[in-house]
Order: sequence, then C-alpha cells, then structure tokens
Amino acid sequence: MNTFTFYNPTTLHFGQGQLEKLTAEVPKYGKNVLLVYGGGSIKQNGIYENVMKLLKGVDAHVVELSGVEPNPRLTTVHRGVELCRSQNIDLILAVGGGSVIDCAKAIAVGAKYEGDFWEIATRKAAATGALPLGTVLTIAATGSEMNSGSVITNWETKEKLGWGSLYSFPKFSVLDPAHTTSLPENQTVYGIVDIMSHVFEQYFHHVTNTPVQDGFCETILRTVIDTAPRLLQDLNNLEDRATILYSGTMALNGVLSMGVRGDWASHNLEHAVSAVHDIPHGGGLAIIFPNWMTYTLDANVARFKQFALRVFGIDTAGKTDRQVAEEGIAALRQFLTSIGAPSRLADYNIDDSTIELMADKAMVYGDFGNFKKLTRDDAVNIYRMSL
Repeated sequence: MNTFTFYNPTTLHFGQGQLEKLTAEVPKYGKNVLLVYGGGSIKQNGIYENVMKLLKGVDAHVVELSGVEPNPRLTTVHRGVELCRSQNIDLILAVGGGSVIDCAKAIAVGAKYEGDFWEIATRKAAATGALPLGTVLTIAATGSEMNSGSVITNWETKEKLGWGSLYSFPKFSVLDPAHTTSLPENQTVYGIVDIMSHVFEQYFHHVTNTPVQDGFCETILRTVIDTAPRLLQDLNNLEDRATILYSGTMALNGVLSMGVRGDWASHNLEHAVSAVHDIPHGGGLAIIFPNWMTYTLDANVARFKQFALRVFGIDTAGKTDRQVAEEGIAALRQFLTSIGAPSRLADYNIDDSTIELMADKAMVYGDFGNFKKLTRDDAVNIYRMSL
C-alpha cells in the first residue's frame, strides 16, 4: 500500500435518540445559528420541530435558509454567505441529506473567504477558513456528514464541480436511523447506489498489498447488497435503515482510501450529466458505473475478477478470468435493476444530442480517472454506451 496520513475531526453521534446531543454541541460555538435545509420534508416528518425545540432550549437565535436544491446551486451558496455575514452567524446547522450538507460546507467556507466562493470550487483559490458546521443527516447516501468534500452546481455555466478543504469537515454530525424512515423508495434507492459507487471508486485501483482496505470495501458492498432488498420491502425497518446509514458514512469518511488512490472518473462523468440535465446523482451513477466497468475492464482484469468472486460469489469453473470479471459486472447490473435503479440515460429522456456538451463539461480539468485515464473520446464512448 501507499504511504498515507489520515485525518478526520468529525464527532459522530449515531443511533436513535442522538438528536438530543444538539443541546451539548450547539452551545460550544455560539448563539447565532444558520439552519440550512431543503424543500421542506423535515417539516412534514417532524424533524424540523424537534430540532427547533432543542435549539430554543439552548437559547439559540435561529436564522433559516430553506430550499436547497437536490443538486445545490451556487446562487443558494451566495444567499447563505450573505446571511452568515449580515446575521453574525456563529454556527451553521445543516439538516437534510448530502445536498444540504454540501451546500452548508460551501457556505461555511464562503463566509470566511473575501472573494466569490466559485473561485474555490474552480480551484482558482484556496479556502482560508470556515464557520463551524454541524449536521443532522436525513438521507443515507453521500457520506458528506463525515468528510470534507462537497459538490456545487453553477447552473449559469452548466458546471457541477467537486471540491474540498481541511476547513470543511463538520464539527459534529447526528445520525439517527429514524430520521431516514420517511424517505420514499426512489430516494432510498438513489442513496444505496451512491453508497456503493463511493466504495467502487476506492476499490478499483492498482495498488498492491491492500487486503484490509479490500476487505472493508467488499464487506460494505456485500452488506448493502444483502440489506437493500429487505429495506425496500419495509422502508420503516429501523435495523436495516441503521445498516444502510452506517454503510454510507463508512463508505466515504476516508477509511477506505487509506493507502490507495481511488479512481473517481465515474463521478466526474455523472457530474457532467447532472450539470446539463439536473438528474438525481444516484440515478446517473447507476447508469454510468456498469458501463465504466465494461469500458475499463482490460485495465486490470484481475481486480474485476476479485470483485466478482468476493462480492457476488461468481463461480469460476471452466471460465477465463475475463469471463468471471464480465459476470461480476453483469451481476451488478442485475442487482441495480432489481432494486429499481435506472439503467439507461433514456430513462431520463436524455438522447445523444447533448453527448458532446456533457463530454466538454467532463473535461474541465483535462483527462481524468486514476484506474484508467480517460480522454474526451473515452467520455463520449461511455456516454454512448449509457444511452
């Protein structure tokens, strides 16, 4: 494995009833709290009321920023930064899923930066600090609750870019599986795909001597594959919700990437699709990842064979390594279809008319991917495979 330094300062409060930890966490940072949330589902399921009650109990002055989009927009980040400055915000509290948390991270960093936050997202400038950020997670998916990464969309320029900073880790995160039981089936499926995709991005590499990292990845994948069908049959099952919730956090809190360099090409390809068409991130990944696997198979057949054996238990009798690897990819396709994930860009009414534009967006930083370096032609080919 490669040498590495691991850093993760986020305090994680996991389990039923952990929302009460807000009464201990919030006063550490001050009285003025910016409450960031999405379209209002937290008001329908009671989470908003419970959070506000706890904030009132510690005499917090709450300023609200609602309406964060599923693919959070730069314009919303700008609104949040202005509120932080005009209201002397001490702490940002994001209540929602990965999009809400990603937006809150950008606001936290943007509030401490003299220029436009987009300069940080486009790597023209570096973050100089951040307001403290806490999160209450309501969707198992992105892992944003325990990492420094964030993805923001500039709808004016049709760009969706990932960024991160040592300053953008949440100070604390509250994960209660009961907060995820109101999620509808489609959002639950998207979250499951996102979790698996994060593992894939870190699993497909060329580094040797990574048995522990591989085992972590394979265990999370097998666990999600085993749990997902049961959960989709009973969306209120707290044990299965907890398993998926914990899997999502562990998939992208830095543990799996210790000593390895992940790929992240598929995320880059999907971000370009979402930047142009504003589709659900998990839906786009479900379409792109199996096609990326097929396209890059020859880069490391042994790795794909290992995936097929250890995750799906593919029988090797009388088969070449490539055949075993191909059956593993086919098994993944079958699993994704079985849980109701989309399989083609056509499922979102996307045809070949925007392939060139999406490829341009994917190439914002040039050739990309670490497992197999992809060019613009490669991006076009994978998009065509995904139609």
